[in-house]
Amino acid sequence: MLPKTGDVLRVTKAASVQFVQPILFRVIRVHDWQTYDGWAWLDGYQLNATGDAVERRSIFVQPQGLQPGSVKVTQRAVSRVPVPA
Repeated sequence: MLPKTGDVLRVTKAASVQFVQPILFRVIRVHDWQTYDGWAWLDGYQLNATGDAVERRSIFVQPQGLQPGSVKVTQRAVSRVPVPA
């Protein structure tokens, strides 16, 4: 099954040999390009452990090798600026 826009995936060498070091990936789009049977081109963002995008990428993968991914949600510090009275 193909991923959908917004899905967060864990991409490993099960999806393509280039991913010996697994990455987290948020899907922007799945291309409908004609390619080898069982393969797909995905556009998206490589994510760090906290879910921030660190690089935009296009990847060529076998969708059956993709795994659901998750990111650690942490509360970010909010900068508060005093309002002049």
